Parts: sequence; C-alpha cells; structure tokens
Amino acid sequence: MLSVNFIILLLISCLPIQSLPQKIDEDAIVGKWMSTEKNVEVEVYKVNDEFRAKVVWFDDTDDLSRPMETRKDLNNPDKKLRDHKILGMNVLKNLRFNPENDRWENGIIYDANSGRHFSSVVYFNDDGLLEVKGYWKFEFLCQTVAFRRVY
Repeated sequence: MLSVNFIILLLISCLPIQSLPQKIDEDAIVGKWMSTEKNVEVEVYKVNDEFRAKVVWFDDTDDLSRPMETRKDLNNPDKKLRDHKILGMNVLKNLRFNPENDRWENGIIYDANSGRHFSSVVYFNDDGLLEVKGYWKFEFLCQTVAFRRVY
C-alpha cells in the first residue's frame, strides 16, 4: 500500500514547473534604440557602472530648412552650451542598474526641446520594449517614451 507522503510527493512532482523569473543582465540596455514613434534614435553606452545615452538620429521633417546636422541646443539654460549640436549630444547620464528590481535608476535625462533636466528610470515592459521614464520630483509625475532595439 502506498503511503500518503509518497502520493503527495508524486502529485507535486506532476505539477507544471514554474520557472523562476530571470534576472536581467545589467548591460541589456547597451546599444542603439529607436523610439516607437520613430522620431529619435539613441545609443546607450556604459562608462564604469554608469549608463549614458546620446542622440544618433532624430526626425527633422518639422522644419526642412533646419536639417538635423545643423540644429543646436538653443533652449539650454546655460548660454555657453547653446551652440552645441543636438546630434551626438549626451541626453542621459548617472543611470545605474538596481538588481533588486531589475531596472536602471537615478538617471538624469535632458530634454533639448525645453532645456530642462529630469530624473529618470529605465526598464523593460512586458512586451520587451525599453521604457524611459522622465519625471519631476515624483515618479508618477512623468512622461514615458518606449524604444525598440535597432539591429
């Protein structure tokens, strides 16, 4: 006669095995990313343990008399920086991976359209898109832009 413990063990072993959530590689964001709106492409790179991003392309069809290669950071609050080109500009710095919640945090993102800096976090959503959240003071006061990897 089979023991109750053996039957329970047999039943448990027949249950589908749930895989443990996979930990994200902290370098998973390194590379080129195009916004889902297809209006900006950035390149994320790593310097020591900090992730940064720079603009490598943006849609300039809003004003064809000002091609992308000539546009400057005219709204920068630092007047000395207003002559810098937007193309190639670093727009994200100080971003660091937090393995406890599988996201990158404490970043500073720069919006050349407004000349403002915002706090930022970056994470992968359930669809595998890279979401960049820029916020002021509180994370719920944010704007989020989603990106797809460029291959």
